[in-house]
Amino acid sequence: DISSDALDVAKINCRKHHLEGKVTLIQADVFEGLPKRSYDIIVSNPPYVDMGAMAELPAEYRTEPELALAAGDDGLKIVRRILEAASEYLNSEGILVCEVGDSEEALATAFPAIPFVWLEFEFGGHGVFLLTGKDLRAYQSWFKN
Repeated sequence: DISSDALDVAKINCRKHHLEGKVTLIQADVFEGLPKRSYDIIVSNPPYVDMGAMAELPAEYRTEPELALAAGDDGLKIVRRILEAASEYLNSEGILVCEVGDSEEALATAFPAIPFVWLEFEFGGHGVFLLTGKDLRAYQSWFKN
């Protein structure tokens, strides 16, 4: 996580759920600061609220730091960075799971050829995709700026 405050909360949760030694918490900005190695799974819930939605957020959402929500004009500012670099960190049999919430349509429009697998949930929800390391490598040119 980029936020030291968020990592402090994660430490508390790791202790509470007896995950010390099983979870490694790292302060990083997407992949900047992350050890360069091959991962089996990358899971991300990055900021994905577009500029228009940010202006209309209800008061209770505004208690969250803007850093945790705002993601540029189309809500994909951070997701684009993840897609661009994930193949350098994910093994070919690995998976990337990433939440984009209401920016799902913007992502599908920006990358129409990408075979996103949109996950379904037993109790509702939307906007979470899965891509394999193999797919990330095959479509890498789509993600480069």
